[in-house]
Amino acid sequence: MRNIYLLLAITTVLLSCGEEKAASIESLVSSGNLKELKVKKKEIAITLEKINKDLDAINSAISKKDTLKKLPLITTFKAKSEVFNHYLELQGNVKTKQNILIYPEMPGILQRILVKEGQRVSKGQLLATIDDGGLSNQVAQVEATSQLAKTTFERQKRLWEQKIGSEIQFLQTKTNYESQKNTLKQLKSQQSKASIRAPFSGVIDNVLKEAGIVIAPGQGSEVFRIVNLNNMYVEAEVPEKYIASITKNKDVKVEFSVLGRSVNSKVRQVGSFINPNNRSFKIEVPVTNKNGNIKPNLTAKLQINDYTDLEAILIPQSIISENAKGEQYIYVVKDKKSNNEAIAERLIIETGKTQGDLIEVTKNLVPNAEIIMEGARSVNNGQVVKVINK
Repeated sequence: MRNIYLLLAITTVLLSCGEEKAASIESLVSSGNLKELKVKKKEIAITLEKINKDLDAINSAISKKDTLKKLPLITTFKAKSEVFNHYLELQGNVKTKQNILIYPEMPGILQRILVKEGQRVSKGQLLATIDDGGLSNQVAQVEATSQLAKTTFERQKRLWEQKIGSEIQFLQTKTNYESQKNTLKQLKSQQSKASIRAPFSGVIDNVLKEAGIVIAPGQGSEVFRIVNLNNMYVEAEVPEKYIASITKNKDVKVEFSVLGRSVNSKVRQVGSFINPNNRSFKIEVPVTNKNGNIKPNLTAKLQINDYTDLEAILIPQSIISENAKGEQYIYVVKDKKSNNEAIAERLIIETGKTQGDLIEVTKNLVPNAEIIMEGARSVNNGQVVKVINK
């Protein structure tokens, strides 16, 4: 009876200590002190490693003495080499280099607007006209004067070639003709500014002025916004640590979640400048836009192939554990017998990049190694297990 009371007392003390320890850990987690959490993690890992060693010793002793032992049931899979493509995911915005406001080049009254919003136009197409203030009359007068000067020069030139007339007369008519020709050219150039034309082929996105108002060159006198939706691209910022892996012509998958569609493209341009504020550089990825649904400033998600291994070994991240030294390990089976009994062996590994729930093993794991899948968290190093693969 006395032994029973003593056992109850010990159990009560252990339970109370466990509750206090759990409460202590809960308070430590809620405090958010990173340094203390790391210290506590290390303490627990050391304790866990000691417990695992003790369990290994106990299991070894049990396996030697227990002839009716119950073996842990596990499942396994074989490591295999495969092509591993890793993708860097970024967010970018759609832009176009041909998205501009069209300003008048001369002051005057906006006479006519010849296009409307949403209309497709070709490069050089006339969009609107401005009252030239009588400039067309001046052009007509100078054209007539220039034509007379040309006729006079051609006649004097023929006479000069026949040794008739003086050289000074020939030079005067030549100079007068060239002067009139240059004046006409300047006037026509000035007159052309009264016509507003499309600088490139695109769509009139907005008509900003109405006919009849007075306009002049400069800010605030925008007449049209024209956009070319065929020459679109996505611009994104890439962290500088990827400067060696994100290069020109890299494959890119561009997803537009709003449109429910994606396109395949390549990196067209890589920036040569690192932004000191966010330590990143810019890239451009062109996108096709046949139906015109992709608009400037639309958000896009980029998946860029930044790493490829032709003979990678991928395993589930869920089967990886970590010891007190921060080393990652998994369990493999060895000495497998005909009755599917085998020995679990702890294998220290090194890992690389991830792909969904899988991670690349970069060291110590070889193809065809039999890796413990189900039961990986409940076995110990050197323990006898039973493989029950279907």
